[in-house]
Amino acid sequence: MAKVNMQSATARRALIIKLVDDELIHSQSDLVREISKHGYTMTQATASRDLEELGAVRGKDNNGIFRYQFVSSPQSVKSKGMSELISSLDSSGNLAVVKTPPGAAQLIAGNLDRAMKSGKLHSAIGTIAGDDTVLVVAKSATGGASLVREINKLLGANK
Repeated sequence: MAKVNMQSATARRALIIKLVDDELIHSQSDLVREISKHGYTMTQATASRDLEELGAVRGKDNNGIFRYQFVSSPQSVKSKGMSELISSLDSSGNLAVVKTPPGAAQLIAGNLDRAMKSGKLHSAIGTIAGDDTVLVVAKSATGGASLVREINKLLGANK
């Protein structure tokens, strides 16, 4: 079995999230083509697997156009392997800090942002992602600890 470079896989998936969110992906072929513009080589099988693991589904958007979208449900946030990308969770005041492997922070932040938009992550107002750290800001001045519990429940991290 070939060794998978976690950093490039997570960076690729972060890019896939952006491309899907930007409404550019109408088919797996579109994904293979768009991702190659960013220097990644991907097979259709990998495209299919990544889209499934990230919780993207193909369906009609509000304009009646078929494209890949993220379903706003707790199951889409609990993407397969998402909890494995969280090294630790901690809090201070109104902040939660999520530590990840290098390259995975944007993937986690994207999932948290979608959870906020869909109403599944109630106590957060925003995220900031670096390479291996996500800073999540709580709505209340002392809400960091409860935010960590909510993130644990949402992503199934139990860290």
